[in-house]
Amino acid sequence: MNALLLCRAAPPAVRAPAQLLREQLLLAPAGTDWSVLVPEGKPWQDGSEPVDRVVNGWAAALAVGATWPVLGLWWDADRAGFTLASGFRRPVGYIWLADGTPAGEDEAMRTFADRLGLDPVLDVQALEPLTVPDPDADARARLVGLTAVLARTGLALPPGLDPGEPADTLRAAAEALGAEEIAWSGWGEALRTELDVVERGPLGPYLPHGPRARALAAGLVTAGLPLTAWGIARRSGGWTAAGLLLIADGLLGLAYERLRAETG
Repeated sequence: MNALLLCRAAPPAVRAPAQLLREQLLLAPAGTDWSVLVPEGKPWQDGSEPVDRVVNGWAAALAVGATWPVLGLWWDADRAGFTLASGFRRPVGYIWLADGTPAGEDEAMRTFADRLGLDPVLDVQALEPLTVPDPDADARARLVGLTAVLARTGLALPPGLDPGEPADTLRAAAEALGAEEIAWSGWGEALRTELDVVERGPLGPYLPHGPRARALAAGLVTAGLPLTAWGIARRSGGWTAAGLLLIADGLLGLAYERLRAETG
């Protein structure tokens, strides 16, 4: 069992949010404006939490403070599937049994296409075979088929980083490609890194300021606290990370406002 996290953004934009997950990850480019994160897999290898639940939380955590969506691919001995997270919207996902039998809702696949901005006719038609029985396609083939459709958006998984591969195989392939290791460096460094990314990004000149911005930042912290407590109470690393990322983004906003006040 293992997973891949596909972010529709270049690696520099993904680096800071990925650090806030506080997991051992490898980051590599995966085509035009796509990145892939390869996790070590410890949260599910010890049996403490199902891989799909962890990936759902991670995808939500990465996407909640970003302007780009996150697609989490996951698989275990019995099933495989994906979850797509974008902003504060409810994640959408689909599941296949190990033999490739569809176990999701057709509407979820259409919502998936819409949120990624896929062609409502051609791309949706290409996705439809993934939702009907096919004796020649197991769960792994379904995930490969999904990424093949996304190739139209510029996604190009590096050699060796194929859905369905064991964790050790994926990490070895990522290391051979020279993937960047993402390591937790503490809240102070994480906030400084993310602030730098935001300032240098296309939204830098348009960042909100003043009382409204401070209220929004405080709201993010307020929303993140109960979500973090909920994740900790249920021993859910993914949802705990989502709450912590909300808190971090809120603190980033407050820090940004204070920095502007001090330097403006």
